Amino acid sequence: MEYINSMLDFISASPSPFHRVENVCRRLENRGYARLYEGDAWKLGKGGKYYIVRNLSSVIAFRRPVREDFSINIVASHCDSPTFKLKENPQLKQGPYVSLNTERYGGMIMSSWLDRPLSVAGRVVVSENGACVQKLVNVNRDLLVIPNVAIHMDKGVNDGKKFNPQTDMLPLYSLNGDADIMDEIARAAGCAKEDILGHDLYLYLRSKGCVFGAEEEFVSSAKLDDLQCVYSSMEGFLQREDGDCMPVLAVFDNEEVGSGTKQGAASTFLFDTLERVCTSLFPHSQALRRALSRSFMISADNAHAVHPNRASLADPTNRPVINGGVVIKYNANQKYTTDAVSAALFKSIVNSLGLKWQTFANRSDMAGGSTLGNISNIRVPLDTVDIGLPQLAMHSAFETAGVKDTEDFVNICRRFFSVGFKKQGDDTLTIG
Repeated sequence: MEYINSMLDFISASPSPFHRVENVCRRLENRGYARLYEGDAWKLGKGGKYYIVRNLSSVIAFRRPVREDFSINIVASHCDSPTFKLKENPQLKQGPYVSLNTERYGGMIMSSWLDRPLSVAGRVVVSENGACVQKLVNVNRDLLVIPNVAIHMDKGVNDGKKFNPQTDMLPLYSLNGDADIMDEIARAAGCAKEDILGHDLYLYLRSKGCVFGAEEEFVSSAKLDDLQCVYSSMEGFLQREDGDCMPVLAVFDNEEVGSGTKQGAASTFLFDTLERVCTSLFPHSQALRRALSRSFMISADNAHAVHPNRASLADPTNRPVINGGVVIKYNANQKYTTDAVSAALFKSIVNSLGLKWQTFANRSDMAGGSTLGNISNIRVPLDTVDIGLPQLAMHSAFETAGVKDTEDFVNICRRFFSVGFKKQGDDTLTIG
């Protein structure tokens, strides 16, 4: 329960990707990690601990390797989740009401956002003394709701309603026609409204997560996909034991919209970081390529558990259950990067801890999604396994997963970040 309560606090304190990265950075700094900036020259001290942020919404942390024959051990996850983003000029008069004009970010179950207390958080860019300064903002109170239509006026709502995001999903803000959401944002940012030059603002669920079940075995919360993996990998990274590898914690933004941004998994962020570390320590040009040949990545993004009411939607032989172990994800078309080699290496680590693992594949007549591994491998080619923690209601505003699975993944990451990988020729990999 210690991990679960800590994770729920982390999620509650992280209403936007910017806040999530800020909270990860705070934890890193409390453990002695120093911030590097991409625009500066890097001087990496022996045994040094560092982190880099891009766009305030992605972060990479690492320990400086000491030996030249090190492996790079990466756990990658993502900090964004499906939500609604405020458009420019968000104020929208609808008869006597003031609503906010929003658009979808990512693919969500829209009905799950109805009739829940919501608020707004993100960042603004403010003019200060001739400079453009970024500020994080959170209107930390129950502010909005997206109201359902009464069943008396929409009698087909239980027969497969199709929601229109422009007409059905706009949050109600006020009855006062003069109320302006940007006044709220300016107060939260501690600035004048006229000084706000830009904003990236998102709706978030106000309800805090909880533990439930006959034996308190389940956890429900907003954004378990993928903050459960962000939190668990961060804890494992901070608890690692000293070893020969270069441990890397990577948290990317924008996975839910394809990762094709300067701070996403498809960007140069990971490669740039690894290249600068290797060239600053071992100047010869082959250092990074040699390290990648014996390195390993865990791409951590939550997985679908068998649904208690719709078990027929699961594959006949690959049917993960909550608290049954971390899930190894497979796809013949490489939407997941897992192959025989990466699966074997991951299973070896899990087995060494006496823990369980499970497997997932989509039904052959159902298309699935993709995740970080296959996208990041385009820039940083290395053995990669796609895994996830089993959950229900993925991309709902409120999702359900397992208490034990969280602790298991913390322990797996702690072990993974503490070992080295060695390669003999092309066919033998050893975990040191």
